[in-house]
Amino acid sequence: MKPSQLSAIIRRLEVMMEDNGEIEVRRFEKEGAERCVVKYNRETEMFELEEHATTQTYQFDDLDLVAIEIFELLQD
Repeated sequence: MKPSQLSAIIRRLEVMMEDNGEIEVRRFEKEGAERCVVKYNRETEMFELEEHATTQTYQFDDLDLVAIEIFELLQD
């Protein structure tokens, strides 16, 4: 059984929430191609996900929802 990709995504997001910077940024890639950029704003406690394929930006206030969105982007 291979390790859970979803738990790895959740852990990266949790680290973003724990870091002391006001805005934390992480890039998520598949096979070297960037799929999205996620920013976490400590002040507002919001995640912002920018999807590269559509240049759409989404905001989330729930760790699980942003993790699922990232997971789906990495599955394509």
